[in-house]
Amino acid sequence: MSKAKQVEWRKATPSAVVLAFGPESYFTGRVIRSIREQLRQNDPSLEVQEIEAADYSAGQLLDLTSPSLFAEPKLVVIKSVEKCTDELIADGLAYLESPSSDATVIFTHSGATVRAKKLLDAMRLNSRVTEALCSKPKGEQYRTEFVTAEFAEANRQITPGAIRAMVSAFADNFIELAAACSQLCQDSAATITEEIVDAYFGGRVETTSWKIAEAAVSGNSAVALALLRHALASGQDAVLIVGAVAKTIRDLAKLHGNPSATAASLGMNPWVLEKSRKNLVGWSDDGFAKVINAVVDADAAAKGAYRDPNFVLERLLILIASKGRA
Repeated sequence: MSKAKQVEWRKATPSAVVLAFGPESYFTGRVIRSIREQLRQNDPSLEVQEIEAADYSAGQLLDLTSPSLFAEPKLVVIKSVEKCTDELIADGLAYLESPSSDATVIFTHSGATVRAKKLLDAMRLNSRVTEALCSKPKGEQYRTEFVTAEFAEANRQITPGAIRAMVSAFADNFIELAAACSQLCQDSAATITEEIVDAYFGGRVETTSWKIAEAAVSGNSAVALALLRHALASGQDAVLIVGAVAKTIRDLAKLHGNPSATAASLGMNPWVLEKSRKNLVGWSDDGFAKVINAVVDADAAAKGAYRDPNFVLERLLILIASKGRA
């Protein structure tokens, strides 16, 4: 028997049965919305029903997918199959043998438990099923690709600098990044630029931990200190700031130890690698050793080990800006 088709969440299309599988609920919601919109484009009379798998009772799936009097197409969404009743497993297995020609059924499963494994296995072995992968987004590269795809899907133009600004501004919150993409896609400008991103999210961009780290490794201590003070005054967690600085220094140190490394081997975007190579000029082994020790002190300070943690953080940024020579 042919296996189910497996696609990224963004590429999900209607089929007899769709399994939206994975822990990222935002992507699961996008799968449901996309399939609903695609079906409605084909027939505006689409009838939509949503139920929770934990509340499912025997025979419900057959009732919901049975042809209506006027033969309207149906979309049935069964949410959180990881919490399902035994009746849903039994009915789901039976339904896979002969799906309704008038209905599309979406099952969602977070993957948090092995509940309904028998049903999942049967879906994945059925050629009439499409599995839409809803994995957790990981890393800067994924966020960059996500922003690029969001604007391409909306037929909007955005500059590389604007993409970098958005990824930097929302480095710690993917849902906010997605919302920001949606908001900017509504802007009337022909092309979304870095200036437009700053106009919308200037405060967020200026206070992000990654902006602070970037200013420091670029040698601009004045900007780094100004951003740090603004971030702390705005209530940003010092631990997160130190974490961003530490990650930036680790990446630089890796490149220092292996100058011919590729972006893929270091887990960086190509443009990040290019910028890192420029920032690496002037660094020494001794400079990295001093900065790494200072990062450890700053981490301890941010977690309460020092009476004046802000001073320790500022001293760290000055040391980084001088490439460990201050």
